[in-house]
Formats: sequence, structure tokens, C-alpha cells
Amino acid sequence: MSTCSVSKGCFVFKPSPKKRRVSQKAAVHFREGKNDSEDSELRFDTCQSLWNQIKLETEQIQEDLNKQLLDNLVSFLRRSHSEFQGKTTDWTCRMKSREIPTAALVLGVNVTDHDLTFRNLSEALQNITPYIALLEAKDCPGIKNLMQKLMGQVMNCSTDVVSLEDEDYVQVSQNRIRCSMKSVVDWYESVTKKTGSETLSKKRTSSSKHQQSPPVVVIFKDMESFTTKVLQDFIGISSQHIRELPLVLIFGIATSPMIIHSLLPHSVSSLLCIELFQSLSCKEHLSTIIDKLLLTSRFPFKLGEKVLQVLINIFLYHDFSVWNFIKGFQLCIVEHFYSQPLSVLCCQLADAKKRVNSLSHDQCENIRKLPSFRRYVERQEAEKQIALLTADSFVKETTQKLLEDLHVYHENYVSVLRCLHVFTCSLPKYPLGKQIRELHCACLENRVWETEDYESSLQLARMLNKSDLETMLQQCVEILVSSSGNEFDKAVEKLKEFLTQFQKLEVAEAFQEQDVSVSSQKELQKKTDLYHLQKTLLELKDSRRSKKLTKFEMLRYEVVDYIDSLVRNYLVPADHKTLHEIVYFNTASVLRGHLNAAPRIALHTALNNPYSYLKNQALKGDGGSISNKAPDICIVYKLHLECGRLINLVDWLEAFSTVVTAVDEPNADTASSDQVDDIIHARFIRAVSELELLGFIKPSKQKTDHVARLTWGGC
Repeated sequence: MSTCSVSKGCFVFKPSPKKRRVSQKAAVHFREGKNDSEDSELRFDTCQSLWNQIKLETEQIQEDLNKQLLDNLVSFLRRSHSEFQGKTTDWTCRMKSREIPTAALVLGVNVTDHDLTFRNLSEALQNITPYIALLEAKDCPGIKNLMQKLMGQVMNCSTDVVSLEDEDYVQVSQNRIRCSMKSVVDWYESVTKKTGSETLSKKRTSSSKHQQSPPVVVIFKDMESFTTKVLQDFIGISSQHIRELPLVLIFGIATSPMIIHSLLPHSVSSLLCIELFQSLSCKEHLSTIIDKLLLTSRFPFKLGEKVLQVLINIFLYHDFSVWNFIKGFQLCIVEHFYSQPLSVLCCQLADAKKRVNSLSHDQCENIRKLPSFRRYVERQEAEKQIALLTADSFVKETTQKLLEDLHVYHENYVSVLRCLHVFTCSLPKYPLGKQIRELHCACLENRVWETEDYESSLQLARMLNKSDLETMLQQCVEILVSSSGNEFDKAVEKLKEFLTQFQKLEVAEAFQEQDVSVSSQKELQKKTDLYHLQKTLLELKDSRRSKKLTKFEMLRYEVVDYIDSLVRNYLVPADHKTLHEIVYFNTASVLRGHLNAAPRIALHTALNNPYSYLKNQALKGDGGSISNKAPDICIVYKLHLECGRLINLVDWLEAFSTVVTAVDEPNADTASSDQVDDIIHARFIRAVSELELLGFIKPSKQKTDHVARLTWGGC
């Protein structure tokens, strides 16, 4: 906070309880849901805690994925900085050609995801130089605006432009500095000289954070959006001062590095010493997010198949934005905890068991209403059914056991899913998908072993060679060993036994090949006449018809069949498990309504039935009638629906005036008729202008007093 005052004084600022109010208001919304519950505040706290954990995990994932990229950029910056410091031969040669060290940073097509990357980049570069400028195209329409932003960020000064003798200046303390590269060079020389003298005055044992001449880094966040003229002028001016100023450029590129040569002519691009840096693709980033957030037992919240497919389709076919995928995931969490009263049990297993003991009778009734719990009750004996439907204590005891079974199911599911992915991710044509998310969706949708794609995958797996099989088995052993619990101890032993048999088979085949080679030479010596050759050919034909499996083929069949048995035991769809509604969000229609925008339907609903948004009882009525209590634009919109392709403005105004003044009672204190007509005319013009802005009508060239209708039909 800051206070502007001419006189001195003492100002008291009380701490604002704004954050607390927001939390209370959000908790109230949970209580006002259609599924009211006494656990609404606990649900809200659980939802908030879960999202905070997931948010920290996503930020850590982003940091880990960009670590290699940021390290390479920092190394590039250090090289250019050291060359400038030492005035080496390479730097001297570069200065003769006036080349500017430039990093072309290819980040992907969705520029909204680049904010976090550039923020992490700025933090990483702070260890090398404090002089960093992050420029955006919207703030730099001209070269003067660019220089103003550059000087403002590098010098940490006020960027207010002061017009003096038709030149642009910026305010630094009490001085006005002209927006030019020469001013930046002079400022840099004065700062580095001052820093150098301070460094010499310090003790030799002390070390400063930055060296004497740190580089000046200019980051063009969205290079494709910059005007070509602005880039050309800035690069040309900078190359003239590169001997005095260690300038480094970083171009944020969304499409391809070739855009540099498309935007800049050869005379300008030749002034840049470009080095390419490629970030991780957004698809790989998405796969990592799904792997760390969904295919894990750390977080109890899960997504159903249809919901996950909606988020993936939006990513693949609309925006390629990982950040939007995470925001959609957050929306699913909020919607689940808001609409499902039993989501209070969507937490860690130990906490869920404690909360089950404190469930009320209404919550026990909510458990009995779950479709999966009903199916579970129907499979039990008669006495147990009565206890489950009448005794709350027995329901709580059973719920604890079922939640534990659900937790174990998730752990086993993820391990076997990864093993199956090892066998299917390298098959020809990828019947079950190349990414594990595709296999995950297939397993959530239905019993994957009943699909044709799974059968074709098994057929292809039965044709794998020995080296691939051994590699896959070794990966499966590592996956199952790393899984928690002792569920897969027998499976690990069985897979290791298969590996041992393959090794023994390899040794036996080596000896067999030697024996076969010796015996074949003896047989060839005997069977040299025509009779024996014909007999040998007939024996080969008979052997092809009744072919016997070799030991390797029999062992390969055993391996594939064993993996198939694991799939059938552990990859049961989640909706077949009891109480899956507590942790799974399956309402895909709600998610589509929030994320898949339908602007025309929303506009038609708002204009045709304003009560649906305004909730004003005066507007509640028949859908076909036109009320004068409705907003003017709604009246105009309903009237225009009754017209054809061309609308006469005079007739439209008369109809509008008739609707507006229809129910008004005459009053002696009212204004004159001329004034009323002027007010109605002004309201009509404003409503028509708003309708034109929304794209429903446009002026017509056929008739001057008509407008053309751009839409047809009610919706």
C-alpha cells in the first residue's frame, strides 16, 4: 500500500479479512448445492486440500520437464557472457561481423502455456544477470515503444513517456533519459564501472552474485506476433552497439524456427548468431501429467472414461494446452465435491476410515442409494441384505472394507496396466494405442479383453521374438517389484521363471545347432540321388501340414497367456467396483457444458428467455409472449424473429413502441408524448445497435430503411 499526501502523517492499515471471506463464501456455495449435506464444510476443505496438493505436483512436473531446457539456456548465456568478458578470439570475430547471440526457443503452438516457462526462465537467469527484459508484441507496436519497455525493465525505472522537443524520454529518478540504444549503452557502462569499483574494494574472499559485466537479455515472448519492421529496426540498431553492450536475444517461437527467416530478410538475419532450443512436446507433457496425477494411488480422486476423453479431445482437437487440461481437471474436482455428498470420503484411506465412523444416518442412506452399492447388496445373502439396509453400524463397517478394497484395486490396476502397456506399445499399428492414456481409456470403458483390438494385440504378441520378450518381461518385473504390497510376489516369481527358461532355451538351442549341422552334413552325403531328394521333399510338405510348436513358441504362448490372466484379474473397469462413485467423477455432460462453448445457444436462451439468467419473477411467463418488463434487447430480438430476411426499421420501431407502452397506465405527471417518443426511439436504437454488435443483423444495401437478418430459425 502507498499513500500520497503533501503533509506528513501516520496512517493505519487494518489487515483485510478478504481471503477468509472468500473461503466462507465458497463453503456456503457447497451448502447451497442441490445435494445438501451437513459435511459441506469438510467437503470444501477436502477439495481445497486435494487441489493444493495436485497444483504443487503439476508445478513440480513442469519444473522437472523444463529443467534440461533451462539448463541449456543458462549454459548458452554463460558462454556468450564469458566470451564478452575475456574478449576472446571468437568474440572478436563475432564482433567484426556484428552478430548478436540469439537463442531460438521453440515452445509449441499454445502461447498461453508459455507464461510459466518464461517465468521459470527469468528466475533461472537471475543467477547470471539482473538485466532481463520480457517483451510482448501487444506492448511494442513501434520501435519507440519497444525501447521504452526495454529501458523500463532493464533499468527498473518509470516507463512514463515524457514528450520533450518531439522526442521520447523515460524518467529515471529525477532525470529524463532519451529512449535510445545509446542511452542504454551509456547507462550500462556507468553501472558496470560502479559495480567493478565496488567489487575491487571488497575483500578477496567475498564473491559477488553477478560478474563485472553481466549480459543484457531481451526475451521476445511471442516473436511471430511482432511487426517485421520493429524486429528489423531493433536488430539493426543493436548490432551497431554490440561491441559496447553484451546483448543476448531470446526468441519465443510457437511454430517453427524457419519463421525467423520468413520474418527477417537475409541482411537482418545474418546479424544473428542463432542457436536452437527445443522444449518438450505438449503431448509428452500431457502424458506425464496423466501418469503422475491419474495413474497413481497418491491422489484418491479419479476421472471416469467419458470425462477423461472429453478433456483429451479438447486438448488434441482444440488448443494443445496442458494448462487448460489442468484447469479442466480442477473443474472436475470442484464439481465432484460440490455435487456428491459422499465425496467427503474421497481422501486418503486412513482418513476415510475415520470419517466413515462419524457418518450420520442421512449419509448412510446416501451410501445405500449408490447404484454400485445396490448391486453389491443384491449379491449378498438374505440376512446380510437386511443388515445392510437397516443397520447403520453394519453399513459403516462394510463401507470401510469396500473402501480398502477399492484402494487395493487402484494400486493393482496401475501396475498391471503398465505391464500391459509394455507389451502393446510397440506392436504394429498399435491396436490398443501407443500412449498409456489410450490404453487406460480402453480399460475404463469396458472389459478390455472382450474387444477385438485386444485379441489382435494378443495375436501379434504371440509373434514377438525372443529378445523383445525378454526385455518386456524384465520391464514387467521391475514394475511389479516397485508396486506396494505383496500382491504380485507370485507374479514376479513366475516372470523370473520365464526369464530363466528363455536363458536355458538359448543354451540348449546353441548345442542343438551344432548337432544339427553335423548330422545334416552326413545326411547330405547319403541323400544325393534323385530318389532320396524326392522323398525328402515329400517329408518337408508333410511336416508343414502337421507343424509342431517348438519349445520357444510354446514358452512364448505361456508368457502371453499369463499376461492375459493378469489382465482379466486386475483390469476390471472401475464402474464394476463397489463405491466407485465416491472417488470417480463420471458426469461428462456437465463438463461439456462448462468447457465446450455453445455461444449461439447461450445467446438465444438469454435473449428469448431472460428469466433463465436474471431470475426475475416479473419475467417468468409463457415463452411465446413478449413482456414489456424484459430488457429492450430481448424485446427487439423476439420481434426480429417474426420477420423475414429484410426487416423494415419503421415497422420494427412501431412494434417495439407498442410492446413497451402496452401496459403503461396513463398518468398526469408523465412527460409529453414527444418526449416519450424520443426516449423510446433512443432505447430502440441502442437495442438494435447491440443486436448488430452480436451479429444478428447488418445494414442492407438493397434498401436504406431496412436491415438484413443474418440468422434464420429460433436457435
